[in-house]
Amino acid sequence: MSLLARLGRPDEKNNQVMIFASKSEEAPDDSYRQLKLHIHQKIVEEMSPDEHRILSAVQQNPVQVEAIINNYLQRIVDEDDYSVAMRDRPRLVSDIRDEMLGLGPLEALRKDDTITEIMVNGPKQIFVERMGHLQLSGVQFHDDAHLYNIIERILSPLGRRIDESSPLVDARLDDGSRVNIIIPPLSLVGPVVTIRKFAKKPFSVDNLIGFGTLNERMADFLRACVKARINILVSGGTGSGKTTTLNVLSSFIPENERIVTIEDAAELRLQQSHVITLESRPANIEGEGQITIRDLVRNALRMRPDRIIVGEVRSGEALDMLQAMNTGHDGSLTTAHANSPRDVLSRIETMVMMSGLELPVRAIREQICSAIDLVIQQSRIKDGSRKITHITEVQHMEGNTITMQDIFRYEQTGIDENGKAVGKFVATGMQPSFLDKFAINGIDMPEGFYMNTQGSDW
Repeated sequence: MSLLARLGRPDEKNNQVMIFASKSEEAPDDSYRQLKLHIHQKIVEEMSPDEHRILSAVQQNPVQVEAIINNYLQRIVDEDDYSVAMRDRPRLVSDIRDEMLGLGPLEALRKDDTITEIMVNGPKQIFVERMGHLQLSGVQFHDDAHLYNIIERILSPLGRRIDESSPLVDARLDDGSRVNIIIPPLSLVGPVVTIRKFAKKPFSVDNLIGFGTLNERMADFLRACVKARINILVSGGTGSGKTTTLNVLSSFIPENERIVTIEDAAELRLQQSHVITLESRPANIEGEGQITIRDLVRNALRMRPDRIIVGEVRSGEALDMLQAMNTGHDGSLTTAHANSPRDVLSRIETMVMMSGLELPVRAIREQICSAIDLVIQQSRIKDGSRKITHITEVQHMEGNTITMQDIFRYEQTGIDENGKAVGKFVATGMQPSFLDKFAINGIDMPEGFYMNTQGSDW
């Protein structure tokens, strides 16, 4: 991608660089907007070879970049008699830098650590999720053309494209954030961009305990399950925190094991030293070259993995994942979309049917029952918090039905005056049937661990 394209293409109709919106929560006035436009245009048209080199460097020096913008700002203010308050200069320089080298109005949102999701619904409506709650941000794009310019800036370094013949794409930003883009004619509100951000430092189990996602006893149990090589499926709805929980579970895997992770867009950030990260690939413009999750799961079996972690199963790869769990790859982890532990088994059953093999329903259920040991159900509560609502063992077949039992669960009792959920985590008193795996791996849980012996709020 050329530097001119990265800085913002001039509009062919009026030979002007596209106007861009401020990242400020307040709408910029016309003079501020025009000054930004003017400086931006001057830099694109008049930059020297040395400035070109600095701005096109892979890792720009922020001090040098800001110095270039400041020099142009000062010259234009002096020559054209613009009036700029000193307090506005840092904001002006920052806005121009973001527009030239970042994601324009989205750059400030991307840098805000309190924001976990950015949702662009056309050029004029940008929502964010902050602390579990959706709110309308104060930033906008100027028009569709401006938004398309930023979309191109996101996709070009990745070698991806989007147009009317291929109007949707999943991708990953350089900071690991996941981005989904869909444009007309599929979207009727203009280009829609959804960016799922991830914490710069991966959350630990202590973070999840602090957030109230689970309690210490549940964390101890899950740590023991991972170390005992229990096959675990994390279930939940969109935005419920499945990937975060999967990442925390993976942190319990011993350092000396070989781990293969498989994802559509790499999001997991494992801290172990022996990790192989695989990412699927969509078809090219000619419709060729696609590598699916299923292809990668099959290939992973030839890579001598100690653990296989599939970011999410959605289709026929569920069969390959079950077969991997049933053929010596104990301790595998994956996620799926579902609203309850029972629902997720039904979904896995449906996914296996999508594999193209005509297997009897009972055979599929037997595969599920023997492969998956534990289901962790995660939900997003109405107050925006995420909770592990069930830790459920998959037991055995009774007739044509898979039997399950809850080991731990979350029971919500109401909402307080601040709108926060009121509830408690409880142990059901049921012991899992895979305690023999705990014993084999030298894991001994305290007496009474599975009983709710510490009061209702333990």
